[in-house]
Amino acid sequence: MLSVFALGGLNEIGKNMYAIEYGNDIVVIDCGNKFPDESLLGIDLIIPDISYLEENKDRVQALIVTHGHEDHIGGIPYFLKKINVPVYATRFTLGLIEIKLKEHRILRESELHEINAESELQIGEMNINFFKVNHSIPDCLGIVFQTPEGNVVHTGDFKFDLTPANNERSDLHRMAEIGNKGVLLLLSESTNAERPGFTPSEKMVGENLESIFIKSKRKIFVSTFASNVSRVQQVINASFKTRRKLALLGRSMVNVVRVAMERGYLNVPKGMLIDARDINDLPPEQVTILCTGSQGEAMAALSRLSTGNYRDAEILPEDTVILAAGPIPGNEKSVSTIVDNLYKLGAHVIYGSGSSSGMHVSGHGYQEDLKLMLTLMKPKYFIPIHGEYRMLHHHQLLAESVGVEPGNTFILSNGEVVGIEDSVARSTRIVPTGSTYVDGIDVGNMEFVLRDRKQIAEDGMLMIILTMSKEDTKMLAEPEIISRGFVDNNFSELRNRMIRMIMETIHELHKADRYSWNVKKKQIKRQISQYIKERTRKEPMIIPILIEI
Repeated sequence: MLSVFALGGLNEIGKNMYAIEYGNDIVVIDCGNKFPDESLLGIDLIIPDISYLEENKDRVQALIVTHGHEDHIGGIPYFLKKINVPVYATRFTLGLIEIKLKEHRILRESELHEINAESELQIGEMNINFFKVNHSIPDCLGIVFQTPEGNVVHTGDFKFDLTPANNERSDLHRMAEIGNKGVLLLLSESTNAERPGFTPSEKMVGENLESIFIKSKRKIFVSTFASNVSRVQQVINASFKTRRKLALLGRSMVNVVRVAMERGYLNVPKGMLIDARDINDLPPEQVTILCTGSQGEAMAALSRLSTGNYRDAEILPEDTVILAAGPIPGNEKSVSTIVDNLYKLGAHVIYGSGSSSGMHVSGHGYQEDLKLMLTLMKPKYFIPIHGEYRMLHHHQLLAESVGVEPGNTFILSNGEVVGIEDSVARSTRIVPTGSTYVDGIDVGNMEFVLRDRKQIAEDGMLMIILTMSKEDTKMLAEPEIISRGFVDNNFSELRNRMIRMIMETIHELHKADRYSWNVKKKQIKRQISQYIKERTRKEPMIIPILIEI
């Protein structure tokens, strides 16, 4: 039986991970991350739960990566630490993966293979080949799995841009050829399934950038996704035409530009790049600053610039700031705060996607792009991927409008498996899945840690310090109560009442010959918690600490 499922990327944006299983072989497609929202206090990254793959690690044969965006490669180091299989990706994508593997100190143990649109792999009974698609990052591929049951196609992220800034056009002829040979099942991305028409061309952004550069009289700051190499090249071109030097701010921007230059994806005129420390040595009309932070990330360069906390550069009145990226859903509030701060600094701010500013177009196909892909592939069965539920639903409607039979589309959740036998597809089982949290050096579920952090964040905490005699367990001093994030008003009154309650509880337990510290701890926590809830309607974390002397 042929089985297809996702461990990430369904009913969500981010942490994409899909798997094709045939016979004794499993091939994994992408391994991304997503960034936490405000509810996940202190969490650094969210990556897919790979427990099913770990249970079947002897059957996992390869990881194939469609392109180099974080939501497709960000989880790879964590995956390879558990399941070290060969990784197949294009030249530019491998460059970005190598940076991550170096940071995690596992590059030497990792087996990396470069592929392109002409490559062909044989894994068990699956013959795997590729086709070129256009997206907002170089070297993107779709994948064709030829199996005894039929052909399965994974599009990767794509749009149809007939005038791309990087001249990397989607291979329409190859897609039509794949469709003519027969596609049993298509997995196609759904990010912009709600937006009518075709995605605007990247060429529009380059023309608008040049116009702004010509009009600007002082420094120009441009913030965009570091991985959008086409956009970076357009900033370089506009800077060159207006005789400006270019400085890079932000670690990811520096890293991606370096990889792109080394591998021939960026053309930077000799002498154009300057060190950030040299910005103030040049007249402001001769400087462009390309920086990270277009999504409002708190520690990224643009956020720190907007509050005047960046050491090597500052935004002054009449400087121009361009946000050449649209906010990802969920980031709107953070971006709005930065825009407000920039206006307070007196800058000219240009922001917003599409026609509102002309500074950004999406790398994901709109409805007509998605319908064109479906028309070229002509699949019998269809699984919309890479999107929240409403996006998957709209993509289903688009598929049916261009000929996919009603009932032949599967809107799945992560872990749901579509099995194909005798060329008939049906939902068969559910594999374990979910989210794994990265918290510093810890990687895991973090359920109890997050519960405690949420409790402390909402209601604060109380530490009750008890000093007792080690010899006879008698109190040697009055209990000390330390409050953090709890209440200010009437706390002295509360403290005095809690101290009396603690002393009474200890006295009663001592009188009853119940000396166990665990008994005292539980009883004190229970009584103090009940009292505080009645008096304040709060439930702070209560931590009794025993000091024996």
